[in-house]
Amino acid sequence: MQIISSKDNETIKYIKKLKDKKYRDETGEYIVEGIKLVKEAIEENSKIKHIIICEDCESDSKIEQSLLYDIAKNNCIYVTKQVFQHITGVETPQGVLAVVEKNNKKEIDYNKDIIIALDGIQDPGNLGTILRTVDSANLNQIILSNDCVDPYNPKVVRSTMGAIFRLNIIETKNLKETLEKAQKNKFDIMVTALDTNNNIYNVEYKNKVIVIGNEANGVSKEIQDIANYKVKIPMLGRTESLNASVATGIIIYEYVRRVFK
Repeated sequence: MQIISSKDNETIKYIKKLKDKKYRDETGEYIVEGIKLVKEAIEENSKIKHIIICEDCESDSKIEQSLLYDIAKNNCIYVTKQVFQHITGVETPQGVLAVVEKNNKKEIDYNKDIIIALDGIQDPGNLGTILRTVDSANLNQIILSNDCVDPYNPKVVRSTMGAIFRLNIIETKNLKETLEKAQKNKFDIMVTALDTNNNIYNVEYKNKVIVIGNEANGVSKEIQDIANYKVKIPMLGRTESLNASVATGIIIYEYVRRVFK
């Protein structure tokens, strides 16, 4: 078994570059790190290009033998601890990471009751949590404006807890045009806003694209201008707004409640 011990190895330099969004966009690949995420990538039949293991991992009981067996079926590369520390993105790495191909179809499935769209979400933790919530409701797809944080940012990927392998993430260069196309496909655009008397409990959740806005500024004016509905989450206290991922979760689970009603 060959163990890579040099940071100048071409494969190692290539993996290191995947920390940069520009390189992820060019290659269509991204990094997933940690035992749970690598295991989920394998179980979801993701297109795995490489799996990297620190040479000390096999002596570490944290990686179960069955997972090591599944890992061995892929293009597995062993590296020294020093090299792994060079490419890891976490402070206390578990000694395993994978390079995975993006699997986005780019086409919107209009057979769903609702579609979530994000307008300028900037926080990686928020985006990761939203992706996880969308997956939990079996919605399977999400639309992102071009000024959202990169969904393949390592912090976002970790926050999804594996949901990223099951979602069609549609990154659009022009959210307004994408939403107008949805309207032509008989979907109404519903935006979250404060200047309305409508709330999330008195609208119909059928053929809707629900747009969640930027953490600081909300949904942009150009998107509000084409919206068919404006809604808000009723507030009983003095707080005027909620965290974007919390708001998304409340709205999605109002939809789920109606499905099970």
